[in-house]
Amino acid sequence: MKLEHSYKKAEEITRERAKNFYYGIRLLPKKKRDALCAVYAFFRESDDLSDDEQITNKEERLRRWHGLVRQSPSEAPPESILPAFYDTVEHYNIPHRYFEELIDGTLSDLTVTRYETFEELYDYCYKVASTVGLVCLHIFGFDGSETALKQAEERGIAFQLTNILRDVKEDGERGRIYLPLEELRAAKLTEEQFLEGVRSEKMERFLQMQVERAKEYYARSETLTERVDRESRPSLEAMTRIYRAVLNKVEQMGTDVFSRRASLSKMEKIALAGKSALSALKG
Repeated sequence: MKLEHSYKKAEEITRERAKNFYYGIRLLPKKKRDALCAVYAFFRESDDLSDDEQITNKEERLRRWHGLVRQSPSEAPPESILPAFYDTVEHYNIPHRYFEELIDGTLSDLTVTRYETFEELYDYCYKVASTVGLVCLHIFGFDGSETALKQAEERGIAFQLTNILRDVKEDGERGRIYLPLEELRAAKLTEEQFLEGVRSEKMERFLQMQVERAKEYYARSETLTERVDRESRPSLEAMTRIYRAVLNKVEQMGTDVFSRRASLSKMEKIALAGKSALSALKG
C-alpha cells in the first residue's frame, strides 16, 4: 500500500506540474509511465527547493535531498514520493550519480547567475537537463550503446537551451542570464541591455545564434528515437516534437520573448503527441 500510494502521489505531481513532458509520458506503457512519474516528481522537488522564494534554508534542504538519493528505501516516509523513486531506480538500474548531478546543478542556481562561456553553460545544462534525459533513457530501454548515451545527453542540452530561450523574461526579472556572456559582448551587447530586453537588430541576431545552437543539438541527437525500445518511441518523439515546437515559437517571436513567454496550447500539445505516436509506430 505504501508503494502504491507513493506512485499515485508522483503521478498527481507529474500530471499537475509537467506542462510539456506529461504529454509524452502518457504514451508509455503503465509500468514505464509510473516510473517516469516517480523520477519526475523527484526532479520537481529538487527544482522547487531551488526556486521557491518562500524557502529560506534552500541550500540546507537541497543538500538533505541530495543525501536521500542513496538512502535505504526502508527509511523513506510512506506518504512521500520516495518509495516510488527508490523502487524505480532499483528496477531500472539507474545510476545514482545522475540524480546527484542534477541536485548539484540546482544548488548552483542559488549562487550562480551568469555563465561566461558556452562550456560553462554546457556543464550547467548537462547537470539540470541531460541527467534527466539519461534517466529517461534507462526507463525507456535502449540498445546499450555509447552513441545512445551521448545522444540522450545532447537531447537534454537541446531541451535546456530551449527552456533558457523560452524563459529569458522570467530569468531576467530575477537578474539571471543563462546565455554566454562572451558571446553577448561579441554581439556588442551589454548585460544591462539583455536584462532590459532591448529590441535591436543586434539582439535579434544574438538570439537567432542561440536558437541555431539549440537546433544543432536536436540534429546531433536525431537518431536517438530509433535507439530506444519500440514501445517507448512515441513518448520520446512526443516530448521532442513539443520542445522543438516551443523553439520554433521562440524563433518566430524574436525579441518578443522579452515581453511574453513562448508556449503551446493544450490542443497543440495533444496534436503533436498524436502525430508523434503515429510517426514512431510506423518507424
